Amino acid sequence: MAESFKFDLVSPEKLLLSEDVEQVTVPGTEGDFAVMAKHAPFMTTVRPGVVTARLASGSEQKIFVRGGFADVAEGGLTLLAEHATPLDEFDAASLDSDISTAEEALSKAEDDDLRFEQEQTLAQLRDARTQLSR
Repeated sequence: MAESFKFDLVSPEKLLLSEDVEQVTVPGTEGDFAVMAKHAPFMTTVRPGVVTARLASGSEQKIFVRGGFADVAEGGLTLLAEHATPLDEFDAASLDSDISTAEEALSKAEDDDLRFEQEQTLAQLRDARTQLSR
């Protein structure tokens, strides 16, 4: 049995998960990463995707996040999500709506910096949609 550590996943609406876990896989902006007990400390941003937490009890919980920030510290992992929904409650239509909104924002982008930012957002949302379609 793997050693456990504390994992908190928080969105502006509520605390979604606060459990002892053995491993958490997170969709980081630089690529997916896994955290286990005694992981080296670091901070990173999170892209839209699915966070998978293997609980110390042996069960697994999956939560869709729409970006955020992750902090791995000595005390565990804290993920501050822009928006988060347990995967079993997830509504794909809301993600499709976010994609449409991002497409519209990209078409209206007036400068290169804004266009680049909107392209990244749209690509991340489309990638998340592809992941969820599997």
